[in-house]
Amino acid sequence: MAKLVRTRWRREPKDAGGGTAGRSALFGAMFLMATSAIGPGFITQTATFTAQLGAVFAFAILVTVLIDIAVQMNVWRVVGVSGLHAQDIANRVLPGAGYVLAGLVVAGGLVFNIGNVAGTSLGLDALLGLEPRLGGALSAVIAIGIFLSRRAGVVMDRVVIVLGFAMIALTLYVAVISDPPVGEALRQTVLPDEISFLVLTTLIGGTVGGYITYAGAHRLLDSGVAGPADVGRIARSSVTGIVITGVMRVVLFLAVLGVVAGGATLASDNPPASAFFQAAGEVGLRLFGVVLWAAAISSVIGASYTSVSFLKTFSPAIARREGWAIGAFITVSALVFVAVQQPPVTLLVFAGALNGLILPFGFGVLLWAAVRRRDLLGDYRYPVWLLVIGALAWALTVYMGYASLEGLSKLWA
Repeated sequence: MAKLVRTRWRREPKDAGGGTAGRSALFGAMFLMATSAIGPGFITQTATFTAQLGAVFAFAILVTVLIDIAVQMNVWRVVGVSGLHAQDIANRVLPGAGYVLAGLVVAGGLVFNIGNVAGTSLGLDALLGLEPRLGGALSAVIAIGIFLSRRAGVVMDRVVIVLGFAMIALTLYVAVISDPPVGEALRQTVLPDEISFLVLTTLIGGTVGGYITYAGAHRLLDSGVAGPADVGRIARSSVTGIVITGVMRVVLFLAVLGVVAGGATLASDNPPASAFFQAAGEVGLRLFGVVLWAAAISSVIGASYTSVSFLKTFSPAIARREGWAIGAFITVSALVFVAVQQPPVTLLVFAGALNGLILPFGFGVLLWAAVRRRDLLGDYRYPVWLLVIGALAWALTVYMGYASLEGLSKLWA
């Protein structure tokens, strides 16, 4: 059986757009995961913590990247080697668990997508001065058009790659202009003056929580890269995706650090926009608009694609009309944003806490499959070292989940 499955996987795989799964699909999966993590919340979060902690924030970035690598290497490997989506693995491990996981991911993804649409509106407002509702609606139409195109998979891969490179390049330009104290940042990376566990858990949840955990792995699987024979490509892609996220975090951190170290005070209502403006004036503000819009619309793409990927294996109708289902998901998100004109804060807080529960639950199920359900992996011998670092990362996600439960209890008290 394992031999037959392996042969099927090695036979010219196809992506969602009908092309062969090659380098473009690998880069698409990496950038889909990375750009899903680099959303409006990511940008605001990084600027806020940099303003609060200064160069000390460099240590938090390093630890976050290492933990994200531990999580993603395990998630990508279990999903990729098994050839099954995360929800199907969960149902095989514990009947019904896949439906629970899918429900949590889709609910969190929908609420966060409202915030992502709001981010696109703020980006176009800073760039072109568009009225927020018009900017959000226009961005939603662009995202829907990507998934309704004839070669949706190929188009999505190329769009997220271009957006990812654009965000990094423009932010790097601002970082160079702001002239940050790089030497002090390097010192604080390995010898921090203080360590904030609250900041660490917040960053981890925002970078590898909820739908973000599965975005790249599901895209790689849908493009046809799967099975034990592809384990090398799966492993390299998982690490590279997190490194891309880390690079964006670092250049954004340096851009803001240069401004803060120069004595400037960031506006509390929009720290990243304030940092870009103080670094490069009116041009910096326009660049911020481009970066925020690119981050937000790529997160709209990632959240919508990944959420529907958790539903399509349960419904042949959704699988046949995946592009339309993703379009409907984006439409609902945009309609809610246009109706309320801003992301509902309470729901976003709830979704953030929900992500803290999704990660330990879903990640724990996948680790269990790696340890106890080798039949799902085609008798692949899972590396012990990878399980060890995965278990350590899982223990931290359990703590994060406990903190999320406390947050939810306070929210609904």
